[in-house]
Amino acid sequence: MTPLVPTPDAWARNATMDTAPTATRPLDARPRSAGEARDLTAAYLGGREVAVPGPVVDDVLLVVSELVTNALRHAGGVSGMRVAVTRTGVEVTVRDASGERPVVRRRDGDWLPGGYGWPMVSRLAEVAVVPLGAGGKLVRATIPVAVRG
Repeated sequence: MTPLVPTPDAWARNATMDTAPTATRPLDARPRSAGEARDLTAAYLGGREVAVPGPVVDDVLLVVSELVTNALRHAGGVSGMRVAVTRTGVEVTVRDASGERPVVRRRDGDWLPGGYGWPMVSRLAEVAVVPLGAGGKLVRATIPVAVRG
C-alpha cells in the first residue's frame, strides 16, 4: 500500500485518488469514523463508470464499517484505507497501528454486544492479515462480484 497523504477534495476532505484511469484508480483515505469510511466508499463505488452490483456494494459497506470500527476500537486507529475494484471483486484494505492479529471472541450462547463483526467479515470476504511489525498491520478483504452459494 502506498503512503496515504490526505488531500482536500470537494466531496471528502481526507480522500485522494491516484491519477490512473477512472476505471482502475483506487480510493485512498484516512477516515476518522466508520460512518465517514462508508460515505467515502459509497461515493467511490457510486461514481464508477462500470457499476458494482447493489448486493456487492452492501457487502462492501458492511466490511468497510467493520474493519474501520475494529481498527478504531482495538488497534490504535486507522492509518489508511484503500478501496479498489478489480476484475473479480472489490478489495478493501485497512491499515492500523497494531501488529496484533484480530481475535475471534468465543460466544457461549449470550447475546452481549461485540464479537460478531470479524466472523461476519470472514463470511462475506476472503480476508488476509499482513503484519507490518512495529508499523501495525494491513487487513485486506476481497469481496467477490460473483454470486455466493
